[in-house]
Amino acid sequence: QNELNSFLWTIKRDPPSYFFGTIHVPYTHVWEFIPENSKKAFQQSHIVYFELDLTDPYTISALTSCQLLPQGKNLQDVLPRDIYHRLKRHLEYVKLMMPSWMTPDQRGKGLYADYLFNAIAGNWERKRPVWVMLMVNSLTEADIKSRGVPVLDLYLAQEAERLQKQTGAVEKVEEQCDPVNGLNFSQV
Repeated sequence: QNELNSFLWTIKRDPPSYFFGTIHVPYTHVWEFIPENSKKAFQQSHIVYFELDLTDPYTISALTSCQLLPQGKNLQDVLPRDIYHRLKRHLEYVKLMMPSWMTPDQRGKGLYADYLFNAIAGNWERKRPVWVMLMVNSLTEADIKSRGVPVLDLYLAQEAERLQKQTGAVEKVEEQCDPVNGLNFSQV
């Protein structure tokens, strides 16, 4: 483990600051591969800043809002008809398959397929195509099996709160949303 790339950079000052590059995957998929120096830096830090504050209800609400098409527009209005119908059939297939993709542990925690489908794909017809593409990419059996486990960023934010560390965010939702929403249809 000492030879692993830690994605941890040290800013030499007193006290030191650290910059940790993280990824948006369930923390259980990567936790054992995060070197001890990164975990130790997190434990010793009193202030922790994240890309976004995923524990803030405003952040979650703003992320949801930024994904929506302008008022009065639906996905059917902006996608070619054949793509829209293929997408609709695929989502129907996913909804049908989702109960078989879920783990007994998820069901034991009260996570139901219909609830999970609606949490991920609810209101899909109002979303911008780029966000629908990202949503569809996350509707795989492997991704569904890991739902209910926080992504690494959220896990660290929850740990920081639990340990009563001061937290903050480096970016605002708009700084992430606006560039993504600025992609034209051919780029998407």
